[in-house]
Amino acid sequence: MGTRRTVVLFDIDGTLITCGGAGRQAVKAAFLELSGRDDVCDFPFDGATDRGIARRGLTNAGLEPTEETIDALLACYLRHLPAAIERSSRYAVLPGVHALLDALRDHEGLAIGLGTGNVEEGAFAKLRPGRLDAHFAFGGFGCDHEERARLLDAGARRGAARLGVARDACRVVIVGDTPKDIAAASAIGAECIAVATGSHGRAELAGATTVLEDLSGPEALSILLS
Repeated sequence: MGTRRTVVLFDIDGTLITCGGAGRQAVKAAFLELSGRDDVCDFPFDGATDRGIARRGLTNAGLEPTEETIDALLACYLRHLPAAIERSSRYAVLPGVHALLDALRDHEGLAIGLGTGNVEEGAFAKLRPGRLDAHFAFGGFGCDHEERARLLDAGARRGAARLGVARDACRVVIVGDTPKDIAAASAIGAECIAVATGSHGRAELAGATTVLEDLSGPEALSILLS
């Protein structure tokens, strides 16, 4: 029996990997370089988009968060990110991720992509050290839209196009680790597998379609192929 045509979009930070704080360090370095301050982003990044983080930090720094200043800040961040990841002693691929992605790779009727608030270049910079980048040929990214639901919808449409069907004809599953992933999945009519591998426990993720401790058991694969 063939698998129902399904688009699966994976969040990155806290879902596939942890960068051990490298992303925050790169953001702080960018703000220090451009504004002389590295104390303007002392707020949670969980579930946020890169553009949203830049906008809030620029506002905290007393700078106008125009599209141009956000673009400049993110360009600077992307220059600092690879070195910050290389310096991180706590970078890790999270439990079960390699095995799950390997198991999904050749299934007909599945399109496996990213659904992340990271801008595209930053997303692949984070995945590359863990040898995860080759699994993903498309996605919805923080450069598509500042709102998570809108960028997930962009990823879902790209996945449907790869499957050769209309977006509305696909089952869409979001895999994430924050309440914002759950809310955005609901907003676009998608299912959500939430994993408690980030900063949020199972109770905080209770609004998801399914909540798992991590991706190491058989449940995630079974759900995605159901």
